Amino acid sequence: MIYQNGEILFFRSLTSTEILFIIAILTISWLVMKLNRYWIPFLANKFSGKRRLYILALMPILRLIIIVGVFIIIFPLIIIPTTENLIAFLGAMGIALGFALKEYISSLIAGIVTLYEMPYRPGDWIEINGIYGEVVSIGLRSLELRTPDDNIVRIPQLRMWDSPIFNSTSGSRELLSVTDFYLNPKHDATLIKRILYDVAITSPFLQLKKPVEIIVKEKPWGTHYKLKAYPIDARDQFQFISDLTVRGKKALLDLDLEFATVIQAIRSEQSIENF
Repeated sequence: MIYQNGEILFFRSLTSTEILFIIAILTISWLVMKLNRYWIPFLANKFSGKRRLYILALMPILRLIIIVGVFIIIFPLIIIPTTENLIAFLGAMGIALGFALKEYISSLIAGIVTLYEMPYRPGDWIEINGIYGEVVSIGLRSLELRTPDDNIVRIPQLRMWDSPIFNSTSGSRELLSVTDFYLNPKHDATLIKRILYDVAITSPFLQLKKPVEIIVKEKPWGTHYKLKAYPIDARDQFQFISDLTVRGKKALLDLDLEFATVIQAIRSEQSIENF
């Protein structure tokens, strides 16, 4: 414990050189974290598959290392590093932040837990609170999703405490895509399954190593076909679904088949209610 004129010293008296050094450290760390957001995705896009995902996963880890490193460097320059001062500083900071920044601190803690448990990684396709998109970056306070409409959505890490997280890829490049077809029930289902299978295996986006499945479910208003297959890359999912929809619809129309309509569905529901 250090005293001056009978009083406990907490903060150090900084020289102009030390102040400039602290400003330089903060500026350099800020610039490095900014560059980290751009050069790591740029480098990751040079690769494909799991290597790309592993490189993207370095982004939040490097950010955490930079923040911890800056704190370790600057703290002893500002605070006299004694046990009493350290306890007092952490206690005061904890109380102040606990009242003023409760949700912010909760998001930071959730961010640290996310870095450890990794329920999602940069490059994963996830859905949180009805928002679906690709994880662009993971910060200590929030994560950024790029939606199919190319919008960037920032979601606080706090949401991981109380919201279910749907992860479609879980660190891999493979993502199951589902294409729906609705037909009038008067048709040969075996023939339709064969046609839709041929449509899937001839798609240029198809991942040939993964299975193609066709699920058939009868509804009161018609027959629902689910064509389930994997694109080569998760980022091709929408082009893949569009390709299957366009070519599948053409193949079915060539057979003069009748598609189920919304009017048929409403009439079927009304009939069931009246019954």
